[in-house]
Amino acid sequence: MGKLFDFLFKNICIDYENFVHLRHVRNLIDSMENLTPQEEEAMLILWRLKKGFVKDILEQYPESRPPYTTLASTIKNLERKQYVEGRRYGNTFEYTPIISEAEYKKQFMSGFVKDYFRNSYSELVAFFAKEQRISADELKEIIRLIENSGTR
Repeated sequence: MGKLFDFLFKNICIDYENFVHLRHVRNLIDSMENLTPQEEEAMLILWRLKKGFVKDILEQYPESRPPYTTLASTIKNLERKQYVEGRRYGNTFEYTPIISEAEYKKQFMSGFVKDYFRNSYSELVAFFAKEQRISADELKEIIRLIENSGTR
């Protein structure tokens, strides 16, 4: 009986930790500040790296790299906005994203559609169709994806 209890208790604790983490992430997303273009560029690199020091992030920039101190300030702003968390190692910090790229994209697109297309995804698609930025084949592909997802 002891092993079964230990197994159940361990799994309940893991599920509870996941629940608490997801609730924390949801609260962070709901209160997220928008990213500046510089912050978004740094986040894209950090999401790809999974974690890194400022020098690691800087090395991933194309040739027109920002100065180290500018990037360090950008990363500190991301930490203040609760997009990343820093772990101290001596005199330096290793940064890890708190918000996943998928979570950010979902929140960003929801806000974008709400602010610019009256919360209507059909208006968004219609806009791109009118501007000839989306082809009939791409629209058919979108319809196929919607039909196959089982949701509207």
